[in-house]
Amino acid sequence: MNPRTPVPDLAPSSLTWLRSWCVLSLALVLFTGCQTHKIDWASRVGTYTFDDAVTEMGPPDKTATLSDGTQVCEWLTYRGSDGAVFISPSYFGTVVGSTTSSPDAFIRLTFDPEKKLTEAKRIYK
Repeated sequence: MNPRTPVPDLAPSSLTWLRSWCVLSLALVLFTGCQTHKIDWASRVGTYTFDDAVTEMGPPDKTATLSDGTQVCEWLTYRGSDGAVFISPSYFGTVVGSTTSSPDAFIRLTFDPEKKLTEAKRIYK
């Protein structure tokens, strides 16, 4: 029969270090995944077309065609959130907290009658 291998007892300082390492690793993974590519819309004015926008971002959420043939389109880029209140039990007792609300974010692109981009603007509603 094989003798049992003793399992090392983790000291409290080792547990603290392990927890810190896990929290730091998780935070690093989450924040790395949240980076987004910023588009320089000013460099696209005059060359970017409505067809390019639909190919890249899908059909617009709202579109309006003006009397001169100019087309104004909006795409939702970020869904905002409503505020919330939460109650959570914890080691130190009950924790009560709240989150703030944030508006929806849109990109509004304006195209001339030849379907070329003339203006890009971020709006929040």
